[in-house]
Amino acid sequence: MEAIVVIFITGLLAMFIGIMNKPNLVIITSLLGLALTLVVQNCPVHFLPEKYQLLSFGGYANSFASLAVIFTSAIIFGGYNYLKQEKSHTGDYAALLLFSLSGAFCLIGAEDFFMFFLGVEILSIPLYVLAGSKKKSELSSEAAIKYFFTGALATCLLLFGIALIYGGTNTFNFHAIKDLINAPGTNMSYVFVGMLFVMSALLFKVGAFPFHFWVADVYNGSPTVFMTYMASVVKLVGVFAFLKLFQTAFGEIHFFWSGILAVVIFVSMFIGNLSALNQRKFKRLMAFSSITNGAYALVALLNRDIASEVNLWVFMLGYGSSVIAMLTLSLTLNQEEDVETTSFKGIGYKYPFVGVVSIIALLSISGIPPLTGFFGKTMLFASAFNDYLLLVIFALINSAIGVYFYLKFIMLIMSKEPAEGVEVHITLNQYIVLGFCALAITFGWCMIFFI
Repeated sequence: MEAIVVIFITGLLAMFIGIMNKPNLVIITSLLGLALTLVVQNCPVHFLPEKYQLLSFGGYANSFASLAVIFTSAIIFGGYNYLKQEKSHTGDYAALLLFSLSGAFCLIGAEDFFMFFLGVEILSIPLYVLAGSKKKSELSSEAAIKYFFTGALATCLLLFGIALIYGGTNTFNFHAIKDLINAPGTNMSYVFVGMLFVMSALLFKVGAFPFHFWVADVYNGSPTVFMTYMASVVKLVGVFAFLKLFQTAFGEIHFFWSGILAVVIFVSMFIGNLSALNQRKFKRLMAFSSITNGAYALVALLNRDIASEVNLWVFMLGYGSSVIAMLTLSLTLNQEEDVETTSFKGIGYKYPFVGVVSIIALLSISGIPPLTGFFGKTMLFASAFNDYLLLVIFALINSAIGVYFYLKFIMLIMSKEPAEGVEVHITLNQYIVLGFCALAITFGWCMIFFI
C-alpha cells in the first residue's frame, strides 16, 4: 500500500506543478516519484498501520508491479517531447498516467473482488480521458468514446459476475472462494455463470476474442504516448490479474474454463495475425499485434503451475520492451497522427542505432532466438505442450505468420531509399529509452535467475 501512496502523491504534485506551466519540473518530479515507488515497493518499508495493508504482493506480484513502474518511467521519459507540447496540460497528462498506475497496483495486489474492481476502474478511467486528449482530432475523440462505452460494458459484466459469485459463496475473498467451491452450501451454478461474466470483462480489458473489436480503433486514435501505455502496462497488468484471479479463486474449476479459454486464444491469434498482414497504418499494425501477443500471454493461464507467473513475466518483459521501442521510434517522425508504415522507410539505414534497435525489437516480437521474446514464447508454449498440443502447434503457425510481416517491416526500415516528406527528430532521451529497451530485449531473459 505504501507504493500506491507514493504514486498518488507524485501524481498530485505533478498536477499542481503543471499549473505553473513548468513541464521540465513535471517530468522530473514524475520520474523521481516512480524511482521512489520502485524503492518502496522492493524494500521492507511499512509506514502505514496494519489495518491499511489491503493488498498482497506475494509470489511474483512484486515483480510485475516493479515492471509496470519501469515501463511507465520509460514511456514518460521517451514521450517527453510530446508531453511538453502543451505546457498547460503536461501536469495533467503525467498525473493521469500516475493515477492509472496506482490502479494497476491495486489490481496486481488485490486479494478480493472489492480491491479488484477498484483496481480495474482506477486503471481505466484516466485512460478514457487520455485517449481523447487530442481535442482537435476526430480520431482521438472517436477512440475516447469507443473506449469509454466498451469499458463501461466490461464494468457492467464484471459487477454482475461479482454479484453472482458473492451470491453463490457469500464472500469476496479469492482464497475463501477457492475453499468454498464444491463445499456444501455453495451454489455452484451462480459461481459458474458469475465466473463467465468476470471472464468476459477481463477479455475486454486484455483485448481478446470475442471482445477485441475496440482495440484497433482505440489504439489508432489515441496519442502515441498513451497508446504505448495501453499496449504495454495495461496489457501486462490485465493478463497478470487474469492469471492471479483464475488460479486463486477458480483454480478448482479449471476443467470448466480452460477449454473456453483455449478457444479464445486460438481465435484471437488468427484474428490478430491475419488482420495485421495488409495493414498500412503503423498503430493498427501494433494493435493487431497486441491482440495476437495478448493471446500468447493468456496461454500462461492454461498451466496451473506457479511457473506460469515466471513464464508470463519473461514474455511480457520482451513484448512490452519491444512495443515501447517501436512506438518511441514512431514519436521521432513528424506524423504523430495516422503514421503510415511507409513513413519508416529508410530510417534504419540513415540512423544505424535506430535500425539495430528496430531489428531487435521486431525479431523479439517474432520470437527469434536468442532474444527475450523467444524465451518468453518458448516458456509459455512448453508449459502447455503436454495438455494443449494442438493449440501450441497453431500458436507456432501463427508465430510463423508474424515473422513474415515483421520481416517485411524490417526490410522497409532498412531500405536505402528514405521515405519522401518524412522528417526524423531523435532526442537524447529517446536514444536512452531505445538503448534501455534494446538491453531489456537482448538480456532481459537473464532476470529469471533473480526474480
